[in-house]
Amino acid sequence: MKSSYSPLGRTGLNVPPIIFGTSCLGNLYQALPYKTKLDIVKEIIRNCPELAVLDSAGKYGAGLALETIGRCLREIGVSPEQAIISNKLGWKRVPLKTREPSFEPGAWADLEYDAEQCISYEGILECYDQGCELLGDPYQPQLVSVHDPDEYLAASADETDRQQRWQDILDAYRALFHLKSKGKVAAVGIGAKDWTVIRDLYKDVTFDWVMLACSLTVYRHPAQLLEFVARLHSNGAAIVNSAVFNAGFLLGGKYFDYRIPDPDDAENKHLFEWRRQFLETCKTFDVKPAAACVQFGLSVPGVVAVALNTGKPQRISENVELTRKHIPEGFWQTLKKRRIMAADYPYLGT
Repeated sequence: MKSSYSPLGRTGLNVPPIIFGTSCLGNLYQALPYKTKLDIVKEIIRNCPELAVLDSAGKYGAGLALETIGRCLREIGVSPEQAIISNKLGWKRVPLKTREPSFEPGAWADLEYDAEQCISYEGILECYDQGCELLGDPYQPQLVSVHDPDEYLAASADETDRQQRWQDILDAYRALFHLKSKGKVAAVGIGAKDWTVIRDLYKDVTFDWVMLACSLTVYRHPAQLLEFVARLHSNGAAIVNSAVFNAGFLLGGKYFDYRIPDPDDAENKHLFEWRRQFLETCKTFDVKPAAACVQFGLSVPGVVAVALNTGKPQRISENVELTRKHIPEGFWQTLKKRRIMAADYPYLGT
């Protein structure tokens, strides 16, 4: 159970055990009224009065999320010292020339701009400058990273293209560490769904913090990843654990790692059976499934926070409470006995 603030690795920053995602402020799947967005930010600040951390990106609504964060913080009267903003860089707002934005069709609602990918030395600096402009005075991001480098690499046409994209990413990080050396940002990190890309980049780039997505959950926690997290921790890097519900599937949602699995497909049957047994065990021990997922996500040494996202203001306090829940050891032991989690997982149920 984690409830206090933790050092963000060697950065000198301290962060609460929950970081708030802000894709909903960029109209992900639906256009929330500004009043609802303002209420979300108000609840974040109310529940983290000492210091709140908001995770955003130029890709979120083609900059709309960043714009909304700045507007809301100014309206509430939040000082820059009360809010740490993380900006994942790599997408830049551009004019909308078609009926719908060209990036991630169908994902974003009612946008007035488009976004284009810009991963290079100069491109990432342009994204940083635009992000600061969208946030507006007196706010600027203290945490920066390259947005989803694993997806950028996965789009390679061939090996030659992949090598060029790899160099693009390294050049982008060279730019980010230049910003850090000038004191414009406090920490440089990385976020990706494919943790092996983070591992491979770590051979060339010493990250201050790492955000894992869909990788380290009660459903999925491979020994190789635990070893890598231990290495990051011993080297002074902090880990933020994101998508600990595997995009909602573990709680009963239809999305698993941002895709919709077919229960009639033989390859997916184990997913649904795993979930059935997990939810059944939660019910037996009167444990909220969300609390189990969050507490598992926080259990690994080096993990300083989980990142959670909601478009409902009333859920903010509930999400904060998830980081404080006590779960009996017997619950974890039963998950191990039923092979719902790895029997040799060393941090719970021992």
